[in-house]
Amino acid sequence: QLQLVESGGGSGQPGGSLRLSCAASGATLDGYDIGWFRQAPGKEREGISCISSSGGSTKYADSVKGRFTISRDNAKNTVYLQMSSLTPEDTGVYYCAAAGERLDTYLKRGWMVAVQAMCVKPSNYDYWGQGTQVTVSS
Repeated sequence: QLQLVESGGGSGQPGGSLRLSCAASGATLDGYDIGWFRQAPGKEREGISCISSSGGSTKYADSVKGRFTISRDNAKNTVYLQMSSLTPEDTGVYYCAAAGERLDTYLKRGWMVAVQAMCVKPSNYDYWGQGTQVTVSS
């Protein structure tokens, strides 16, 4: 059974940076697409980034594009989310999630609607971490 544990959250200042980690155990990550989601108080869980099982494809929500970078190190069984130029709107609980690999197939077939849906819909993911809190304030 795949288990995910997020770490690296905490408090940051506007304009600052944080790096989140998502460490897997119980199975190797190399057969899974990984998504990062966040949930602000009173809001729905939002998909902000995803990465294909190979690491060759990454997608970002408009709200974080150019500021956040998702990456993975399958040898370490870990996925990262580097967050820069933080704003108070980035405050929330951040979750990583895993789904059986499909993004690379969607991309090869040009199924861009499916790619977008994969990155933003929590229901596409089977395994979730417990979340890590990120608070951005001055």
